[in-house]
Amino acid sequence: MSRYLIKSFALLTLICSVMNASLAKPKDINWPKVYAQELFHITEVMVTDVASPPVAARIYAYSNLAAYLISKESGKRFENQNILDQTYLADYDWGITNLEISSPEFAAIYALLKVGESIMPSGYLLKEKQEEWVETALKAKIINKKSLQAHIDYASSVAKKVMEVAKKDGYLQLSTLTRYTPQEGEGFWYPTPPAYIAAVEPEWETIKPFFIQNLEEFKPAPMAPFDMNEGSSFHTQLMEVYTVTKELDEERKLIANFWDCNPFKVQFSGHMAIGVKKISPGGHWIGITGIAAQKADLSFAETAYVHALVGMTLHDAFISCWKAKYDTDRIRPETVINQKLDQRWRPLLQTPPFPEYTSGHSVISRASAVVLTGYFGDNFDFIDSSETYFGLPERPFPSFLYASEEAAISRLYGGIHFRDAIEEGVKQGEKIGDMIWKKVGSLP
Repeated sequence: MSRYLIKSFALLTLICSVMNASLAKPKDINWPKVYAQELFHITEVMVTDVASPPVAARIYAYSNLAAYLISKESGKRFENQNILDQTYLADYDWGITNLEISSPEFAAIYALLKVGESIMPSGYLLKEKQEEWVETALKAKIINKKSLQAHIDYASSVAKKVMEVAKKDGYLQLSTLTRYTPQEGEGFWYPTPPAYIAAVEPEWETIKPFFIQNLEEFKPAPMAPFDMNEGSSFHTQLMEVYTVTKELDEERKLIANFWDCNPFKVQFSGHMAIGVKKISPGGHWIGITGIAAQKADLSFAETAYVHALVGMTLHDAFISCWKAKYDTDRIRPETVINQKLDQRWRPLLQTPPFPEYTSGHSVISRASAVVLTGYFGDNFDFIDSSETYFGLPERPFPSFLYASEEAAISRLYGGIHFRDAIEEGVKQGEKIGDMIWKKVGSLP
């Protein structure tokens, strides 16, 4: 072979190798796992900030909405209806330029982290996570250096649009509203031991929901009136809490602790109060959503879709539940038992700082379970590992609805709710979940 042909062949080989390198695709990526890992950075900051349950749900709603928006604007098709078409934002002009970006996945996760940065007091902690995400994406060839800045600018612009919506939902006005003061008289809520924390988010009903148009439509049935006469519904339920918590076996204790999710838990050591890090109830169900997405091997777009759907469901469910709590302003079992039965009695779980009726876990767990069941199907079994980070074991469940039932009854075992708050809370959550799934759960 002539020297000329050898050089030509070598040059052709080099050109082909360069072309192949430029066309190389990233290795197979487990997008549901990556999504869950990046979203968990937001959860960690919520724990640092001690975000209340409804505040945490709001953060999940808007951060996941940003990821969903980018997936939608990139032209991805979804198995179910466009979420936003079923909300008050159906006709909202996002003003998002549909750029031809090579990795909507990279941009979506970056936008998710940007919203987290903007919406939380300690959101600045996510700047480091954004940098780490860039490094990870470059190394995995999800994105290249040449197009990196364009993707970051696009993601940042979408995050800014989402935050413009968030700033108009009523949250910024909460501090201007009349401050809550506990009512005088028997049967009304009062701060509970050990920290006697003031009532949390008493005006949350003023926050704008995504799907719910009229909160009165999801009002729970009337609670049992305060009545300490033996044989009354209230007295019977009170005695049930007192008796059940004295006879807990190890399984019921495990169930109560597994679903505790109280970000306000405080332990005292001498004169020192120590906050115990706990995930929020919404964080638990967001964790379950990620676990299900991984098991079902969803695409990135569908992963963003179902997380946004659950996040927005949680947001609405908490608004509905919190309205019921402060409309009824009902006393907690701990307060009544200490006043009327046993001054030394303490519940297994620490009583959270807000009124009792309805049970928040019951409402939001059922609403989430209904939506997840609609999306993934009946009897979707899974192993819930969302609490392992907080020192609790994995727990298997045969279905989302079964898990929601356990979450609900855990509040009785924990000694922090009466039975009617649990049962009516489940009904309330079921109604909310059904309404949302009927809106989004049909084929486009």
